Amino acid sequence: MFKLYQSQPSGNCYKIRLLLTQLDIPFEKIEIDIFQKESRTSAFLEKNLNGRVPVLETENRQFLPESNAVLYYLSDGTNFFPQDRFERAQVMQWLFFEQYSHEPYIATSRYWISLLGKPEEYRAQLEQKREPGYAALRVMEKHLGDRDFFVGNNYSIADIALFAYTHVADEGGFDLSEFSSILTWIERIKAQPKYISIKE
Repeated sequence: MFKLYQSQPSGNCYKIRLLLTQLDIPFEKIEIDIFQKESRTSAFLEKNLNGRVPVLETENRQFLPESNAVLYYLSDGTNFFPQDRFERAQVMQWLFFEQYSHEPYIATSRYWISLLGKPEEYRAQLEQKREPGYAALRVMEKHLGDRDFFVGNNYSIADIALFAYTHVADEGGFDLSEFSSILTWIERIKAQPKYISIKE
């Protein structure tokens, strides 16, 4: 059985739980308390030298960190990853976009505000995150204007990767009310078979 070393509130960990569930793959959740620095212990660093969750342990006791690498590993050969060569590259494009242009702003703001509960302490940093975060949302909104999903008009790991932190962007102080295409897409994701919430 797969083991997922995770922190429950993390969107990066949620991505993997959602995909595993939708693929009907059984797995064991192993909670790592990042607030108590459990991801920095020598035992955990043996699993991921970078000291971060999530980490997926395979049935062969191989350890794979980085959420989007895990999404690729699990989805390869399934309907969640396209067969078309160009569409496969497009999925990777959105995975890179999510980690470089989206997550550092929207997820980090959520962490400071809703998980640490320190919006005043991080006020200056939050202000710096705001415009780049909205810029990422505008890119998504425009792309979704004439399509149901991010790649090939089929639900894929590109959608899962971007959904994880977008649907809780309000917890990072981002107002989605002006992003009608994103809001419709969020509801479309929630309607997918075997959907689970970030709290599950």
